[in-house]
Amino acid sequence: MIGRVYSIESFGTVDGPGIRMVIFLSGCPMRCLYCHNPDTWDPKGGTPMTVEQLLNQYDNARHFYRKGGITVSGGEPLTQIGFVTELFEAAKKRGIHTCLDTSGVTFRPDSAGVREKFDRLAAVTDLVLLDIKHIDPQEHLKLCGQPQDNILAFARYLEQKQIPVWVRHVVVPGITDREDYLHRLGLYLGTLKNIKALDVLPYHDMGKTKYQSLGIPYPLEDTSPLPPAEAAKARQIILRGMRESRNCS
Repeated sequence: MIGRVYSIESFGTVDGPGIRMVIFLSGCPMRCLYCHNPDTWDPKGGTPMTVEQLLNQYDNARHFYRKGGITVSGGEPLTQIGFVTELFEAAKKRGIHTCLDTSGVTFRPDSAGVREKFDRLAAVTDLVLLDIKHIDPQEHLKLCGQPQDNILAFARYLEQKQIPVWVRHVVVPGITDREDYLHRLGLYLGTLKNIKALDVLPYHDMGKTKYQSLGIPYPLEDTSPLPPAEAAKARQIILRGMRESRNCS
């Protein structure tokens, strides 16, 4: 199977435990207003590569990754779920830790065929970095251009499969930074028993130049980057909600 690889980071330190090889795949159905990689949207973009080519590249620097592993990101890597599954299956045979960075947007809980594909991938996935964009369904649709229900269903699926999850959430001024949204997110996350970490990231606009080079209008042209201190405050609100939810259960 051939995958479409947008880029490879050979020394990733924030995409899972340890030092990791981070593989960014092309293709994404989401159109998040704050996306800083619009050049990854095209499913036909990137460079065709095989599983063996990627693992050979990993082996060339394996001593760097002895406490890390492989993370597959995007774009949205689940648009190439068959390729990711083959990569992770081959990686596990070599004793490599596997991590998936995803929004879960392609999950379909009512489709037996989709569930079968996800079950095969889950069997060889050690960790999921789950991007939850917005806790409010209508605001999620406006922010991402995609519905939210299948994403939260994917979060429940991961809990059922007992796969550890690190949640990532971007705080965007005027969109996700309201205290009630953050608190609701915390209340929801508190119901999941497999959450191992929470990364709350401040919105930045470093992707503006990519939009300009692609001739695409930048949707948040008038939105200023969020100071890191504000993201830290938002994280505390989410954690408070998580504690409240767990105390009530």
